[in-house]
Amino acid sequence: MKIIIAGGGTGGHLYPGIATAEEFKRREQKNSVFFVGTEHGIEAKVIPREGYPIRFLKAEGLVGKSLFKKIKAFFVFLISIIESYRILKSIRPDIVIGVGGYASVGMVFTAYLKGVPTMILEQNSVPGLSNKILGKFSDAVAVTYQESTSFFPKDRCYLTGNPIRKQITSMNADKDADKDTDPYLLFPLEKEKFTIFVFGGSSGAKSINKSMVEALNYLLDLRQNIQFLHQTGQGDYEKVKDVYRRLGFNGIVVPFIYQMAEAYAVSDIVICRAGATTLSEITAVGKPAILIPYPHAAANHQELNARKLEDMGAARMILDRELSGEGLAEAVRELYADEKARKEMRNAASAFGRTDAAEKIVDIALSLIKK
Repeated sequence: MKIIIAGGGTGGHLYPGIATAEEFKRREQKNSVFFVGTEHGIEAKVIPREGYPIRFLKAEGLVGKSLFKKIKAFFVFLISIIESYRILKSIRPDIVIGVGGYASVGMVFTAYLKGVPTMILEQNSVPGLSNKILGKFSDAVAVTYQESTSFFPKDRCYLTGNPIRKQITSMNADKDADKDTDPYLLFPLEKEKFTIFVFGGSSGAKSINKSMVEALNYLLDLRQNIQFLHQTGQGDYEKVKDVYRRLGFNGIVVPFIYQMAEAYAVSDIVICRAGATTLSEITAVGKPAILIPYPHAAANHQELNARKLEDMGAARMILDRELSGEGLAEAVRELYADEKARKEMRNAASAFGRTDAAEKIVDIALSLIKK
């Protein structure tokens, strides 16, 4: 069986696609999974490391662009149709699955025109423009949240949850294992220290980076007791790393982390945005979290996601416009000092987490192929 998974641009779109690919391979090792994306998206770096073949096509966005750039994007879309046709002719897939992002539009639409079964995954409560368009003619739509179903045809919409990679949950279970998969071999932190994992998405988040380095000044008395794993993005890497070093905090500062399973496994709490894929992962592994929703997300869906977890007691939320170094330090200090609160958050997060989404999605895909 041959499967094309199209889309990406960000980790929030790409990693559910990888989780779906893993499930196809788990069902039958002979299944061939091909990814299609753009050369400037995160998929260009991540997919080769994951061992899957990837094809590239041209794609540009429309949202928030000038009239000239929208016209240009339309012509780029026409080019992507031609490129998608060539890829389909070369691979001859049994199904095409779009995971969101501009690179999914041309490929899924062309597959539809050619009569190839199509499916899209929607990670957020409010779909982006790409999936709103593709949902009109895809054979199936797999959504993460009940709220998403109103945007798609009800007879083709399935509530599956957001697929996460198996390694995320398996690595967390093996946190203290004394073997080659020990996450501390990859991240050489001190096992007995309280570890705070900070990240702002695949390209970092300036407001989180800025507030975190300011927060360090309010946490100086805890230097001997806490440590950090901080993904900064490329732009803030040197500056953030210098502050940790200058203030004498133990930790690891990197521009990008490919091994998220190990990163979650070594952490006691997480400070991050509230994208759907991130929330699916931290709830699946039951990590207490301080969520700082991205303020410009479509229909403010990140704040809605974060508020839902906060209401359940699974996380704490700080709005980006209210974020400060002092306030973030206080939130860290409270969770560090209150083991009971952390345990309650872990339990609430685990109750919310879903680990069977990939299986459900592949079941639906296989039923479409059989038809």
